[in-house]
Amino acid sequence: MQPFFLRNLWYYALPSATLKNGKMLGKLLLGEPVLFCRRDDGSVFAVRDVCPHRGMPLSYGSFDGKEVECCYHGWRFNNEGACTCIPSLVGHEGVTPENIRVRSYQVREAQGGLWIFMEDPKIKVAELPPLPIVPDIAADHKPSVCEVMHFPCYIDHAVVGLMDPAHGPFVHTSWWWRSRHSIHEKAKPFGPSHLGFTMQRHRPSKNSFAYKLLGGAPETEISFQLPGIRIEHIRVGQHIVGNLTCVTPINDHETEITNCIYTTIGWLKLFAPLVRIFARHFLSQDRAVVVMQQDGLKYEQNLMLIRDADTQARWYQQLKNEFARSQTEERAFSNPVKDIILKWRS
Repeated sequence: MQPFFLRNLWYYALPSATLKNGKMLGKLLLGEPVLFCRRDDGSVFAVRDVCPHRGMPLSYGSFDGKEVECCYHGWRFNNEGACTCIPSLVGHEGVTPENIRVRSYQVREAQGGLWIFMEDPKIKVAELPPLPIVPDIAADHKPSVCEVMHFPCYIDHAVVGLMDPAHGPFVHTSWWWRSRHSIHEKAKPFGPSHLGFTMQRHRPSKNSFAYKLLGGAPETEISFQLPGIRIEHIRVGQHIVGNLTCVTPINDHETEITNCIYTTIGWLKLFAPLVRIFARHFLSQDRAVVVMQQDGLKYEQNLMLIRDADTQARWYQQLKNEFARSQTEERAFSNPVKDIILKWRS
């Protein structure tokens, strides 16, 4: 099967702080050029980053806090993608600017992040799905730490690496996390959830120093949902620590990983600079493995997945294929994941 990107889903686009009032920013998402603009009033919109006149990227133009102007001929476009001005018109051409449009996208902002709905033009949805946000964290709550890193790989390899439970002792060896000598058998209950699956709430492994720092008796629930979103929800007494990791494809060969950490623990926010260093180190370890993996993938595409450690990777492929089929067949999505207890050593 040829690689493909899922449509009609929310993708994490960029941290809110990246886009200031009155500014614009162009990005490639799922192989599409997208221009994000934040108006003077703080609202955000996104349009295709190509002027329909001569194909000039609109990101080379200017933005006055309300409309985008193309640098080539001064065509202007509003937040809905409609053309509002063509300076060269003298009145006899029979051209109505408002009838000329550039594709616009649905954009939402929550928890310090911008999300974009990557629609399939051929398949309309009755209503937009809910944003994949961290539970018990307010919509206006900003992350204490937000790290973005590019991985030189196709989205599937990044997602499978994200959910892989067995690589930790070999890739993420650190004094503050764990060591290879801490490997032991684990058994966790899983079940189906919205567009994915959830590792049900449990006490985290005692061999992780990072969890010990939280004190008390932390309990964690880890969920995954399409297209590539992992949410870890940790409860420590009355407080919450949320870890949101999003995988967003740039094109067939490059993927962007965004990791956001939220907390209601006051003292933990004070250690945000230190946590940021740890988070970046953690992501860098995953990236290093992906870079090395690409050397092997040049020669071998038929990969082996074993039980039980690779069950989540199998689920991802099943979920992705089922969602794609449900869209094509215009029917409800049927989650292939069943309740099960998985066992592995890590």
